Amino acid sequence: MEPERVVETNAAGEQRVGPVNAALTPRWAGPATFARLPRTDQVEHTDIAVVGVPFDSGVSYRSGARFGPNHVRESSRLLRPYNPAQNHSPFAHLQVADAGDIVGNPFDIPEAIASIEAAAKELMGESTKVVAIGGDHTIALPLMRAAHSRHGKIALLHFDAHLDTWDTYFGAEYTHGTPFRRAFEEGIIDTDAVMHVGTRGPLYGTQDLDNDARFGFEIVSSADVMRSGVDAVVAALRERVGDRPLYVSLDIDVLDPAHAPGTGTPEAGGITSREVLEILRGLRGLDVVACDVVEVAPAYDHAELTGIAAAHVVYELISLISLGAGASADGPAYGISGARYGGQR
Repeated sequence: MEPERVVETNAAGEQRVGPVNAALTPRWAGPATFARLPRTDQVEHTDIAVVGVPFDSGVSYRSGARFGPNHVRESSRLLRPYNPAQNHSPFAHLQVADAGDIVGNPFDIPEAIASIEAAAKELMGESTKVVAIGGDHTIALPLMRAAHSRHGKIALLHFDAHLDTWDTYFGAEYTHGTPFRRAFEEGIIDTDAVMHVGTRGPLYGTQDLDNDARFGFEIVSSADVMRSGVDAVVAALRERVGDRPLYVSLDIDVLDPAHAPGTGTPEAGGITSREVLEILRGLRGLDVVACDVVEVAPAYDHAELTGIAAAHVVYELISLISLGAGASADGPAYGISGARYGGQR
């Protein structure tokens, strides 16, 4: 029996089918879609498609991110329709739906990449924006290819403990540590508008940083976030991206293992979930065309800490896309003494 859903009318008088009504069906019951949203086959059209990509054959250490999409979906059951930090109801403004999973051959990485790219292009074919849940970071390359085919060269904000601009592992060109080097080589990214955020930890040598700079990347390390603060980081990111079409790729290991233990290559000294959410909120009004949240490995998660963090990241990304390019960069709501919810960004 299909549970009753929230149906809202937006400012243009258009009806949007939203999540299952939590006042009538308890959150632990009902369909296990992201935020309990409808499936794409249950709505007439989809403006934003949340899609799982359960592929992790490109990992270099701990596997298990293939189980990430469904774990994040389960962890999203407590999300609510109104985002007070953005003063926005993303599910009412645009039609958001769960597109299920893109399946890739787990025994053939190039074939899987081709399948993911083709499926992503099909999803994006009618102006649908895609928010993907991985899976390992290998999936970013075919998703960026699909975005590039529609929007041309894209700006890139890459939230990660690691650079992911290495060349090969054991001779393999396509792994979770190489997608952004391949994207540079293929001319997908605008090298004047690419940046890593939250990077930290040991490297193989100084050549890693030299190569990364050659590809156009600037780095905001986790220590930079701590020393300079969220507002300064947001200002740097906004200046770097400008009005270009933007792809956001977020590896959950950008968070400190205290906030996201359930991941394959954890590194000490990361940023907090509060910091990453505030940085994402600070991107309000940028032209986000597609994004991914990857590397959630539920076997290493505890009390859904990682899954919940990832679910909230996906929710903020959906909110950014729903707000759209050109939205006021200063979003009000409520907070202490009447101040805006989330502080004076």
